[in-house]
Amino acid sequence: VQLQASGGGPVQAGGSLRLSCAASDRIAWRMVMGWFRQAPGKEREFVAAIQLSDRATSYADSVKGRFTISRDTTKNTVYLQMNSLTPEDTARYYCAADGTLVRSSWTQSAQYDYWGQGTLVTVSS
Repeated sequence: VQLQASGGGPVQAGGSLRLSCAASDRIAWRMVMGWFRQAPGKEREFVAAIQLSDRATSYADSVKGRFTISRDTTKNTVYLQMNSLTPEDTARYYCAADGTLVRSSWTQSAQYDYWGQGTLVTVSS
């Protein structure tokens, strides 16, 4: 599975962006798809994940209430709606997928087998 992330760009604080992650092949129903981000000089961190089969979701505390992950299996695409953005959200955002994760592993980047190239989000104050 190849993943293509898009939708990043510059935005002012308080603004919104919607990131998309398109898969090259039909996404297996059992897959978990996640979003991670990495700011300059920092480690990659978990943002959100969704179980495609039942739409169960998980969010990092730092984005709860502001970000929403969703999926459209007809388009093989997962979205990350980001609202109320702050400069601390500035990072390159990566989408990832895996077909065998248990929920306790959703936040662990090393557990994901498939990764997109990332899309840069820059939030100015």
